[in-house]
Order: sequence, then structure tokens, then C-alpha cells
Amino acid sequence: MPYYTDTHPEIERVQFELMRQVPIGKKLLMVANLNQAAIEMAMSGLRAQYPGENPTRLRRRLADRLLGKELAEKVYGPILPEEDFHAA
Repeated sequence: MPYYTDTHPEIERVQFELMRQVPIGKKLLMVANLNQAAIEMAMSGLRAQYPGENPTRLRRRLADRLLGKELAEKVYGPILPEEDFHAA
């Protein structure tokens, strides 16, 4: 049964066969690169949503997205109001 509806089954079979031949270290690097790209896209979205926000606050907001608000608050504390943030 094909995994993708937009790919011919024979092409899909070849793709999977090629991926089976890739060394595990290279596969891990590919995953790390995809994770980094996802983080960069999330940061880009945060910069657009909060223009002018300082980098530290943007990273804290990113933690909310990656960890969920509850866990991010447990780990990093709440997002402080702008006037309090510089004093922290």
C-alpha cells in the first residue's frame, strides 16, 4: 500500500530503497537539519507576530511553542512584562 497519494508506487519504492541505503549517521543529520529548519520557521513566525520584540523574549516565546506554555513556564518562568524583562 502506498504511503503517498501524489507519488507513483514505483517511484516511492525506489525512494524507500535509497533511504534504506543511507547510513544512520547521515539520517540523524538529516533529522537534525529538519529540526533546525522548523525552529527557524517558528522564530520567523514569532518575529512577524511580535515585531520589535527583543531576542530573549522571542526565545522564551519559542519555548512556549516547543514545550507548551505550562512546561515552558515551569522551566523558564512566565514571560515578564516588557518593563520587568530587562531587570530580570
